[in-house]
Amino acid sequence: MERARHWRYEELPGVDLLRARYVHKTFVRHTHENFVIAAIAAGVEVFHHGGSDVSAGAGALALVNPDTPHTGRAGVPEGWRYGAVYPSPEVVAAIAAETTTLRGTPGFVSPVLDDPATVRLVHQVLGAAEQGNALAADTLLRIAVTRLLRLNGGPLPERRPRTAGARIAARARAVLEERMAGPPTLERLATDLGTSPFALLRAFRDTYGMPPHAWLTDARVRRARRLLDAGVRPAEAAVAVGFTDQPHLNRHFARIVGVPPGAYQRERKNVQDRH
Repeated sequence: MERARHWRYEELPGVDLLRARYVHKTFVRHTHENFVIAAIAAGVEVFHHGGSDVSAGAGALALVNPDTPHTGRAGVPEGWRYGAVYPSPEVVAAIAAETTTLRGTPGFVSPVLDDPATVRLVHQVLGAAEQGNALAADTLLRIAVTRLLRLNGGPLPERRPRTAGARIAARARAVLEERMAGPPTLERLATDLGTSPFALLRAFRDTYGMPPHAWLTDARVRRARRLLDAGVRPAEAAVAVGFTDQPHLNRHFARIVGVPPGAYQRERKNVQDRH
């Protein structure tokens, strides 16, 4: 049986939380604005990262830096069960500055780390949040992130567009962000930027790890999350970001976030109501 809860705990600002068990679930190629720290409790997760498939089993962590394309699926017939914390770059940077000697923007070097001790810490963070134990949740999160950065941390590379292709891709991305609800065709976008469709497609994929249409779907879901957090109804959020209707949003949202938008918003609303 598949189940998932994606929520926030008001005493851990800037951190998303997840408990899930998936068997047939497949996450399409997508990114997160926050770090992904997924602690595998049982089974195996396989995810495409950095050009190849990697796997994380029980006692290991799947670690993904912000804005890094990746997928997700079961690596064994029984699926996988895990708990995850998604701290923002600001949260991780503050912890790194206080507890490590890392220079620049901190991040994770390897996407998989076998470390049962940190797996336990992540699940303890989730348990403390569920119990309303703010002191424990905050303390354990800091210990877990510090341990991961010391075992598997390093500076993230600068993401400045250095090549002509990267600069064109950045301009294309800006157009798609501005015209999210009514984007141009690839040919029109390329013409407006003074290049060819296939040159733009190649440059965009090389820069952002996915073609423009896949990036746009990912960006629409991100913006829909912000609207849902602000209290906008799912049907209205769907149209605002360029999906045809709520079922269209539901399908893509669940394939990227892991839960339907209605369930996602209910958990967010519960936090706001308690606050």
